Amino acid sequence: MRFLFKTSYAQDINLAKHGGHTFWYSALGLFLVASPWLLPEYWLAQLTFVLIYSVVGLGLMLLAGFTGLFSIGHAAFLGVGAYTQAVLNNAGVPFPIALAAAGLLSAGVGVLVGMPALRVKGIYLGIATLSFGFVVEEGFARWESVTGGNAGMHVKAPAIGSWQVESGTPFYFLCLVIVVLSTLAILNLLRSPTGRAFVAIRDSEISAQSMGIHLARYKTLSFALSAALAGLGGALYAHKIQFLSPDQFNILQSIDLLLMVVIGGLGSVHGAFLGAIFLISMPQLISLGKDFLPAVVGQAPGLQSAVYGSVLVAFVLFEPLGLYGRWLKVRTFFQVFPFYRKGMFKRQKSFQKSDRLK
Repeated sequence: MRFLFKTSYAQDINLAKHGGHTFWYSALGLFLVASPWLLPEYWLAQLTFVLIYSVVGLGLMLLAGFTGLFSIGHAAFLGVGAYTQAVLNNAGVPFPIALAAAGLLSAGVGVLVGMPALRVKGIYLGIATLSFGFVVEEGFARWESVTGGNAGMHVKAPAIGSWQVESGTPFYFLCLVIVVLSTLAILNLLRSPTGRAFVAIRDSEISAQSMGIHLARYKTLSFALSAALAGLGGALYAHKIQFLSPDQFNILQSIDLLLMVVIGGLGSVHGAFLGAIFLISMPQLISLGKDFLPAVVGQAPGLQSAVYGSVLVAFVLFEPLGLYGRWLKVRTFFQVFPFYRKGMFKRQKSFQKSDRLK
């Protein structure tokens, strides 16, 4: 077992807490940098989608995992960023400016959604964001002069000055840079007073308000930041698939995004990446496993939805902390082996907010 002995205040703000973190994150970074030469083109494209969904997952994790505000219409922010990027890029606007505009416009829409949603909580907040998602999807379909309507619109390749970013290796590195910058921004935000205020609101709004935290301000800020990251992910998504249509940002996409952070592990930055890996790899695993299943099961049209639902129910019942929570338990088991207790890894009792105040 590793014991950390802190001898300076600087150790509290280091991103890497010990040498093991430095080694493994450096190894991961080297793998990601070398991936274009190690992976076939198809799997590199899947890894690019993982990076794109990780940006969106970081935003939704900030909102749901660290602030406790659930959104079932987050695909709308993804669509706003994607269409903003597509329209500006096709009009000849440089990629960095279009990317910033996509994030800012999505953040503005997040503020418009967050302010009225402050009056509702829990399931009612989910219904409000779900309704917003339906409105935005219908708006994409009806605003044909800008979005192309149900016929869709093509997206040109991004350009930075005279450099045309192709959809293969150059675009992968562009996504990798944006993911690294977004992750560092979220990690530093969570260590700031603003991030601690988000966590306090998640744990108990009454306690947070009693400590002087302005609930409306921080909830609106959380919605804005989450929507901005979703907009950045949507901009990258638009360039990756090179074609947009309103049905790509429907309720099923929103459920997939929520499923991503729940299975990845709510309340952890690692969970956003693990959830993105699950969301992208699960369809591939299902398609590979169809060959080993009976034809009646393998060719069933609802097989993927059934597997998704079964996995989600299994995680909610047996591992509510998600993939990252399970990894923490496995790591702890090997660290304390053989001196572990039999009931150490049993599912802990969860409490409602009203129970915490008793």
